[in-house]
Amino acid sequence: MALFKQKKVEKQNDTNNNTVVKDTSSDVLLKPCLTEKTIMLNNGNVYTFFVETKANKFMVKNAIKDLYKVTPVKVNIVNNRPAKRIVGRSGRKKHVSGFKKAYVFLKKGDSIDLS
Repeated sequence: MALFKQKKVEKQNDTNNNTVVKDTSSDVLLKPCLTEKTIMLNNGNVYTFFVETKANKFMVKNAIKDLYKVTPVKVNIVNNRPAKRIVGRSGRKKHVSGFKKAYVFLKKGDSIDLS
């Protein structure tokens, strides 16, 4: 009995019989995070995106390069864990799902059109 399952990754063979892991940049970036705080950060060339929970900084950086044709200076990732909240007077519990957010810093002249 295995305690930990291995994740099945779709692999592809190239011409030299080397296996290549198939990963698309559109799977990494879920959607841009548009709040008052993040819109103010856009003026300072900082853009915020909701990303896949298994994504890391390198995957986010490559996805930004592929989708928006802009090279990020640095990427910071914030992980918000899932939580249980007490709702109403009866004290029933509600599950709030977690998410992962990436702050993408660009050079002074670069910008991303999110509309």
